[in-house]
Amino acid sequence: MPSSRLDFSGLWIPLITPFTGDAVDHPALTRLVKHYATAGVSGFVACGSTGEAAALDKTEQLAVLDTVLKAAGALPVIMGLSGYHLGHTIAWVKELAQRPIAGLLVPPPHYIRPAQAGLVQWFTSLADASDKPLVIYDIPYRTGATITLETLLTLAAHPNIQAIKDCGGDTSKTQALVIDGRLQVLAGEDAQLFGTLALGGAGAIAACAHVCTAQFVEVMHLLQQGELQRARALWQPLAPLVSAVFAEPNPAVIKAVLAQQGLIQDGLRLPMMAASPRATERLLAAMQKLA
Repeated sequence: MPSSRLDFSGLWIPLITPFTGDAVDHPALTRLVKHYATAGVSGFVACGSTGEAAALDKTEQLAVLDTVLKAAGALPVIMGLSGYHLGHTIAWVKELAQRPIAGLLVPPPHYIRPAQAGLVQWFTSLADASDKPLVIYDIPYRTGATITLETLLTLAAHPNIQAIKDCGGDTSKTQALVIDGRLQVLAGEDAQLFGTLALGGAGAIAACAHVCTAQFVEVMHLLQQGELQRARALWQPLAPLVSAVFAEPNPAVIKAVLAQQGLIQDGLRLPMMAASPRATERLLAAMQKLA
C-alpha cells in the first residue's frame, strides 16, 4: 500500500490504441504519447474504454502499457482494468502493480450489479491487494452498477483509494465529493469538464483532448486559477467539438481525425466500426473553428 498520497490533478489523456491491420501499432502509439507529452497534459491512461481495452487480450494490454510507460518519460501513467471475477481481478491487479504505474483505474464489476455492500467489498479487496493507488471509475451506463455517495464516502476512508473518474451524471454527488475532499474528483464525462472544475474538481480524464489539446489544458489552468470568465470564453467554443467526438461510439471519430492528421491508421476492432464521413467532417469543422 502506498505510503503517501499521489496527485491525480490536471488533464489526463485516455489514450486510443492504434492498430495496423489487426495488430497494435506500437510505433504509432509511441508517437502519440510523445506528441501529447509536450502539450501540457498531466499524464496518460492506458487501456481505458477509449483504448478499446475490452478488445485487447492481456498480453496485448501489457504490451500497450509497456509502450506507453517507455514513451511517457517522467509523465505518470494510470492503467485501466475491469472484471467481474474477484480472484482473477486481484491477480491482475497484483501483476499490473509490478509496473511503474501511478495508479489503477477500476470500475465496479460489470454485469453483476451488486449491492452497495458488495461494491465496498469489491473496491476494498482490490485496494488492499494493490501496491498502487486506485482511481474509482464510476460509470453506471457501462457497468450497470450505481455507486451511491454513501458508498463512495466509505471507500474514501481507505488510504489506497485516492481519486474518482466521475461519469455518474449526478452533480450533487460530484459536489459532495469535492466538499468532502478525500477523493480527488476527475471529470470523466467530457461535457462536464467545465462544471466539475468550476465546482472545485481536481482535473479530468478527457478523450476529447486527443484534439485541440492545448485549449483543454488552458481551460483547466484558468479554472484552477479562478479565472472563470476567461475559462468560460475558451470553453464555449469547445462544446461543439465535444458533441462531435461523441456523435458516434468513442473512439471512432477521434481515430478518424487522428488518421487524417497522419498520426495513426484508422483502424478499430469489431464490434467497433469506423466513423462515418459525416461524423468525421463534423469534428474537423469544429476543430477548424478553433484554429
